[in-house]
Amino acid sequence: MRLALSLIGVLLALSTPALHAQEGARFDCSQAKNPKACEERRDKMRAERAQAEKACEGQSGTEHSDCMLREMCAQQKDPKACEERVAKMKDSARVARAACEGKQGAERDQCMMKEMCAQAKDPGRCEAEGQARLASRSRIREACKDKRAEELRACIREQRGEK
Repeated sequence: MRLALSLIGVLLALSTPALHAQEGARFDCSQAKNPKACEERRDKMRAERAQAEKACEGQSGTEHSDCMLREMCAQQKDPKACEERVAKMKDSARVARAACEGKQGAERDQCMMKEMCAQAKDPGRCEAEGQARLASRSRIREACKDKRAEELRACIREQRGEK
């Protein structure tokens, strides 16, 4: 379930127009054609996310993720189109979960990625990015396996390159 929610979040992030140009806030702008514009977009995305987090403070689980999606879509140029993309991704995730039922661990992760990417505009690119995400998750999991609580969160942030 957690993987499916993660995949939905990642696919939402990749599908929003503001994020398409940069492909996420964690990427380095030094290789961009226009690093200054890249940094401005990244800062704007971070501010939007912080605003959404503040609006959804105190909520947890599905309630929190639904609130975050609503808040993030409300900040887009076309909120209705954003909400439609989210609904489509949720449907795709439901179909993928059904197709991968009974599988566990790495086999389930691979199945979910393939099922989700089968419905993408560019399945090859989606799978390549998915493989990179799975490899990154595996690397982080290995590096932080002996940590707990706040130490674990700090390790994950460090491995992701976050401040």
